[in-house]
Amino acid sequence: MRKNSIKNTRINGEVQRELSQIIRMEIKDPRIAMMTSVTAAEVSPDLKTCRAYISVLGDEKAKADTLAGLRSAEGYIRRLLAKSVNLRNTPEIQFVLDESIEYGMNMSKLIDDVNQDRHEKEDEEDE
Repeated sequence: MRKNSIKNTRINGEVQRELSQIIRMEIKDPRIAMMTSVTAAEVSPDLKTCRAYISVLGDEKAKADTLAGLRSAEGYIRRLLAKSVNLRNTPEIQFVLDESIEYGMNMSKLIDDVNQDRHEKEDEEDE
C-alpha cells in the first residue's frame, strides 16, 4: 500500500476522527486541556505506527501538560482505537504538537497590522 493511496487516506481520516472522539469523550486526565483537537493523523502504510498531530489552545504549560497526559495514556488510547477501528494491526500512536494553527493566526494578525498601517498612511496622504 502506497503512502498516498486511497485506502491509506481513508484510514488516516478514520483514525483522526476516532482519536479526536476518544480524547474528547473517554480521557479523564486533568492534564489534558479542554480545547485539544487532532488536526491530522498519518498512519504508516504497514499500519504499525501513527503520528497524531495535536493542537492545544492555551499557553506553553497547557501544551506541555496535554502532551504529557496523552503520552501517558497512549496504551489506553490504542486499546480504545482497536475496539472502534477494525484494522489488521492497531498502530502505535505518537503524539506530536501541531503549531500550524497558531502560526497561521500569527501570520494573519501580522498581515492585518500591515494593512491597517497602509490604510492609515493613505488616509494621512489624502488630507
